[in-house]
Amino acid sequence: MTNTTSTGTGTGTAAGTAAPARHRHAAGPAIAILRGGTGEHVEDVIATLVDAGVRAIEITTNTPRWREGIAWAARRYGTGASIGVGTVLEPRQLDEAAAAGAVFAVSPHLDADIGERAHERGLGWYPGAATPTEIVRAWQLGARAVKVFPAAQLGGPAFLKQVLAPLDFVDVIPTGGIGVDDASEYLAAGAVAVGLGSPLVGDALTSGDLGALRTRAERLVAGLAR
Repeated sequence: MTNTTSTGTGTGTAAGTAAPARHRHAAGPAIAILRGGTGEHVEDVIATLVDAGVRAIEITTNTPRWREGIAWAARRYGTGASIGVGTVLEPRQLDEAAAAGAVFAVSPHLDADIGERAHERGLGWYPGAATPTEIVRAWQLGARAVKVFPAAQLGGPAFLKQVLAPLDFVDVIPTGGIGVDDASEYLAAGAVAVGLGSPLVGDALTSGDLGALRTRAERLVAGLAR
């Protein structure tokens, strides 16, 4: 499966033509990234996030009980939330994620074999990229959206705006170093969604502090709605 630089997925345009209003990620403009912890609090963290309005959840493969977390969330929420797997480094991990109920897959890097397996399993594929060359290559290989990573360290919203000026046919999801209060700036720069890990999740996966997590999630959702 491939995208083209002239039409994207049907929502973009060729460089040099007027771009329509960009669509947002199907489950909303924010993807919460769950990484690490003990595995004990995964389900409670997911429930808190979804209840607060964050309906796209990425559980990384270096999180204890990641398969169980995906399966639990897929059963509980069905189409009411979008549950994905992150830090996919090998195609075989996609087989396990798809069997558990994941609907999208994220990698920190670009690997055509992972992209091919994601398409075979019916998973939306969000590979990582850091340069215009990598972003275009990921799109040509069939990425549903490209994870621009690490977004803050690359230059933040200003970097994204500059890159998307000629590449406005690519849907991007900046991730890495994005805070709860500056996430909306990335949407204004042209992102279809933003990925947030520790600035949003905090220590909830280790301490089980769900009250502080809910406060951050609700602040995020309110900020992105403005």
